[in-house]
Amino acid sequence: MTIFEALRKDHDLQRDLMARLVETHGDSEERDTLYQQIKHELQHHAAAEERAFYIPLMEMDLTQEKARHSVAEHHEIDELIEQLDSTDYSASNWLTYAKQLQHLVTHHLDEEEQEVFQLAGRGLKNPQKTALADEYEQEMQRLRAG
Repeated sequence: MTIFEALRKDHDLQRDLMARLVETHGDSEERDTLYQQIKHELQHHAAAEERAFYIPLMEMDLTQEKARHSVAEHHEIDELIEQLDSTDYSASNWLTYAKQLQHLVTHHLDEEEQEVFQLAGRGLKNPQKTALADEYEQEMQRLRAG
């Protein structure tokens, strides 16, 4: 498996969780369960991705700018999560924030897959692509185990 395949697999999970989250209503167990799941998934993914993917990309001129931009978007996602954390599930603006998060996450994933992966594919050698996937998967397992 390459780093791109490993990341795309988790991206698909994030898209699915976000789509399900914005369909929830009020202060429900379903909303809480999905929100906690997507929140942890996004936090773990960002940490593992930055360590296993973006640090190597920042070392290459070809990908440095895109890598820095993507890490900045991780910070924007963190800020929206903080906003959701401080808003009651039953508040009318909770769903507004959740939809903003979905939009930002979807934008980030699409940009990463369509732009960053292309540049990284040119800059990374095949053995690196596999090694980075292994590093990412190990980091995700460690973070998920908590």
